[in-house]
Amino acid sequence: MRQMFKALIVDDEKPARIAISKLGKWAQYRIEPPLMAANGKEALAAMREVRPEIVFVDMNMPIMSGTEFLRLASAEFPDTCFIVISGYDEFAYAQQALRCGALDYLLKPIVEEHLNSAILRAVQTLCPGYQPDSQNQEETNLDPNTVVSIIHDYIEKNYSKNIKISMFADKYFFSKEYLTRQFKGKYHCGIYEYVLQVRMARAKELLTDPALKIQDVAQRVGYTDHNYFSKAFRTYFGISPSAFRQERGIE
Repeated sequence: MRQMFKALIVDDEKPARIAISKLGKWAQYRIEPPLMAANGKEALAAMREVRPEIVFVDMNMPIMSGTEFLRLASAEFPDTCFIVISGYDEFAYAQQALRCGALDYLLKPIVEEHLNSAILRAVQTLCPGYQPDSQNQEETNLDPNTVVSIIHDYIEKNYSKNIKISMFADKYFFSKEYLTRQFKGKYHCGIYEYVLQVRMARAKELLTDPALKIQDVAQRVGYTDHNYFSKAFRTYFGISPSAFRQERGIE
């Protein structure tokens, strides 16, 4: 499976940053939703922390000009693809940007088609022979909030299955770490934590049925080893499944 790429948008104008983030088909090109920086100094710090492979940079910024940023960033990160964003349609600016190592030069206001062509070119530079995914475009272009909602609903209906975060990462083209952060931000618990929460709640319900053996309950909520299930139940509720039943006069 191809890696997920990281991107960074560097522009002091918030509307420009938002336009690029909204118009880019990030999921289609296997790029995580881009990070943002308002100036070159902030961007250099971000690059050292997250190591983005693709960086969009405005030429006219305060604190550090786009030219100075490109000079420093391209020297420190020679394998990064830089795409210049500018409000000036002048050959001198484009020439200067290309001389500083920029892969492409886009004009404001941002045109969706031009932006995504530049993104594709950057990805193909990073990964020669790459072609954008043509299957399941509706799924791969879903926004992160929708994806975590889908994951949440899937867990509630399929908690008895062997659920792995990689299933969703592969299907929706987001990294496991990114999906985990987004899920936790929305539901205040991790994906695996939620699987455990749903399983334990259901196990508690099933244990009140005297017709079911503990091993049957374990299998119903996704555990093939009933000893492991009993340990998980005791860790979660502070009481073993058999003691839970005894307290309620079920056994």
